[in-house]
Amino acid sequence: MKSFASIALFVLLGLVTAVTIGFRQDFSSAQWSYDEEQEKLSERIIIKFSHVVAENTPKGLAVERFSQLVQKKTKGRVEVQVYPNGILHSEKTEIPALMSGEIQMIAPAFSHLSGTIPEWAALELPYVFRDQRDVEEAFHGEIGQMLFATLKRSNMKGMAFWENGFKQFTSNEPLLLPEDLRGHRIRIIPSKVLEEQYRTLNATPVGSSFNDLYSMLAKGEVDSEENTISNVYTKRLYQVQKYMTVSNHNYLGYVVIMNQSFWNKLPPDIQQDIEEALAEATAFNNELSVSLNESELEKLKKMNVMAIHEQTEQERAAWRAALQPVYDKFAPSIGKDLMKKIKELHQRR
Repeated sequence: MKSFASIALFVLLGLVTAVTIGFRQDFSSAQWSYDEEQEKLSERIIIKFSHVVAENTPKGLAVERFSQLVQKKTKGRVEVQVYPNGILHSEKTEIPALMSGEIQMIAPAFSHLSGTIPEWAALELPYVFRDQRDVEEAFHGEIGQMLFATLKRSNMKGMAFWENGFKQFTSNEPLLLPEDLRGHRIRIIPSKVLEEQYRTLNATPVGSSFNDLYSMLAKGEVDSEENTISNVYTKRLYQVQKYMTVSNHNYLGYVVIMNQSFWNKLPPDIQQDIEEALAEATAFNNELSVSLNESELEKLKKMNVMAIHEQTEQERAAWRAALQPVYDKFAPSIGKDLMKKIKELHQRR
């Protein structure tokens, strides 16, 4: 028994010596390898991009394209983590989350931003754009620059404008003239400008999320709504609405924004890579949005599922005159300089 105990003690001492002396170099090497890998992971820059639409929409596809381009251009140094469908933040919470730095990028609709920064109501005014050329001049010219400048006071950096398209009316009754909306309950994106617009026309605006729209129409909770042609088509609103007026009365667009403090800390080469990736994603989004609205209008016409009326110049003039009080009410909060630029935009051509 004593002999067995002596042998066991000898083996145990040998193992302790081996661990202490013989394996020290191997353990040290393994520890160094782990630390090196952790250091690489800590150097990776994470950008959380939160948005509220589905992945298969133009905006959803553009965000994904941007994420892939950033990964490629920075050779993996920057990872854009995409959170679609409002899974991280809703329209109400994404702007405060960006301002605080909880997330780094968002792409809200103008209507959501105007609640925080009044000047952005300029892009919600009825008939503010006559056509696609007006849209591009505003986004890429002085109006866009002036609006980006307003973001700085809220720790936000304007990065790009993303197009979705002009809004059209849909309803279960023809909407040809302003008085046709009298008494209607019309669904809108929650917005002070849009609320005032429809109260001016003696309608009742009902703010709701886009995801609730189809069921609201199906249940008769609202009588009409306004949306882009691509949204009418992809959301199958033609199944619960009989008429569409191609009016181009408002514009639905998005602004891509980054947290300013986060941007300032990025190395210059990374900033350049992100800007290049965003420029490519923006071109992709805008081309896709325009083409979808055009092609899906033709699809709706061929399907013959709605009576589609294209607003005449005389009808458009009547709508503009009826909605002039909206300009008068919001001009002071939008500011003289921006209103002057909008007036100049209308006077061109």
